[in-house]
Amino acid sequence: MNASTDLETLADFFNRYGVALTTGDIAAVAGCYALPGLVVADTYSFTFTSPAAVALSFIGAAPDYQERALIAANALISEVQPVSALLTMVAVEWEFLDGEGRRVPGERYRYLLRGTDEGPVICTVVRTG
Repeated sequence: MNASTDLETLADFFNRYGVALTTGDIAAVAGCYALPGLVVADTYSFTFTSPAAVALSFIGAAPDYQERALIAANALISEVQPVSALLTMVAVEWEFLDGEGRRVPGERYRYLLRGTDEGPVICTVVRTG
């Protein structure tokens, strides 16, 4: 087990995460997180201590995506930085597609990922823009 800096592995992980977000698969979203986990933004921070807490935090996301007619999410990975034997920091800009195939810009985040036997999981999310 080690930290993944392989772009294909990271792209597969973020593709799975993006599909879970846009389809409202809250269980799959929760499965992408290490516990405890942390989310940090300019005006708030919160932690996850259970899969149920992750699910509750994202339960409102799917209706927001549906309201905005967003049907797909694409993670544009701009930087991958090994942090330790098991940790990797990944800079991602999310780009969404609406129902008519138009690109919709999203936010930017830095994800601290931990390598596990099953693949990467998110330990910390920092909203950067």
